[in-house]
Amino acid sequence: MDANEILEYCLSKKGVTESFPFDNETLVLKVGTKVFLLMGLERQPLGINVKTDPEWSAELREQHPQITGAYHMNKTHWNSVVIDGLKKDLILKMIDQSYELVFKSLTKKVKEEILNS
Repeated sequence: MDANEILEYCLSKKGVTESFPFDNETLVLKVGTKVFLLMGLERQPLGINVKTDPEWSAELREQHPQITGAYHMNKTHWNSVVIDGLKKDLILKMIDQSYELVFKSLTKKVKEEILNS
């Protein structure tokens, strides 16, 4: 997968916005007001940071050397993922889980606004 495919997939989800709050190369994707994915556009090989269930995070890190605890983030919940060498299905599954975990943490009001938009 490349950056455009990841971006398109994320933007197809309800309530997702994109921004560059840190610099011109770190794309931040949010659902509501909360981050669910970061992507370094200039980074080679391409990498993303996603939130995953802590048990699954440990399993992923054991099985895939491309997946490590995310730098500058809570390493129990966030993973840095180097896209090269990983199957598309796995990448999409991690993105889906990140979105769902963050969406669940939103207030009831914000969730309703997103679902009704």
